Amino acid sequence: MNNERSGFTEDVVNLFRGLCMGCADIVPGVSGGTVALILGHYRRLVAAISHIDRDLLKLISQRKIKEAVSYADIRFLVAVAFGMAAGIIALASLMNYLLENQLGYTLAVFTGLILASSIIVFRRLERWRWQLLVFVLLGGVFAWQICVQRPAHVDLTPMSAFLCATVAICAMILPGISGAFVLLLLGVYHPVTELIKGIPKGEFTSGGLLIVAAFLAGCLVGLLTFSRILKWLLEKYHDRTLAVLIGLMLGSLYKIWPFQIATPESSELPFKEKTFEHVAIGATPDSVAIVAICALAAFAGTFALERIGHSISGDDTEQTQG
Repeated sequence: MNNERSGFTEDVVNLFRGLCMGCADIVPGVSGGTVALILGHYRRLVAAISHIDRDLLKLISQRKIKEAVSYADIRFLVAVAFGMAAGIIALASLMNYLLENQLGYTLAVFTGLILASSIIVFRRLERWRWQLLVFVLLGGVFAWQICVQRPAHVDLTPMSAFLCATVAICAMILPGISGAFVLLLLGVYHPVTELIKGIPKGEFTSGGLLIVAAFLAGCLVGLLTFSRILKWLLEKYHDRTLAVLIGLMLGSLYKIWPFQIATPESSELPFKEKTFEHVAIGATPDSVAIVAICALAAFAGTFALERIGHSISGDDTEQTQG
């Protein structure tokens, strides 16, 4: 009975982790991988996904279900996946509202989150060496280059949804690179979120469901491929990989600078079609003091979340399977 209670408690914790990741993944400029690092289950997540392979299928074909569930940490993955789905569906409408009506304050919250997250990852380096600064810079420049690209325009079809999801999911699992922003660059972020937020309201068509299914299939293919690469990098080049991740997070701050205004040529367009440019502090209607408070609150809250995650399940590396 105690084991059952312990397992149920862990399921609830993992649902919460997934919920937080889903909420982050819906925001352009923020990564669910960052939240996984904060809550202490990043390496476990990467390892579990990478174990969805031929060996798992072999165990299933031999009807060794218990061994298969343990090998790929299926119970953990299912709980996180359900939490992520709930977070994405629940937050899609709210995030659209916040980005349209409280852009500066919303971006300030995520600025604080990213800054704190970069410190958290820095503390997980086994040993800091000045040579690692090169990898930080490489990650930062790469993220910045992604952030300055202009969004493309793509017709949303099942095939384009599949291909875009395959690319974006790699970013979603990387701290610092926002999968939502990659979808924005590819020109499918708003059409996809419109479809997703219509599902709980019963506002969907067979064509829309087909696109969502193709999108989810693309996410699965991208995850299974990229997780193996990432797991190998973390095992063979731990500190260098983390240094790049730190750079990715710091470089992504460009995208979520709280003081932005719509460009003159797009100011009259609907929000999803607007393009934004950075302005100086105080050059927007948002209160500078409230922006600072939002950023500081998120900064402190991120460390509080990290402590909660570690108090529940211990250090991230202890949770890694295989």
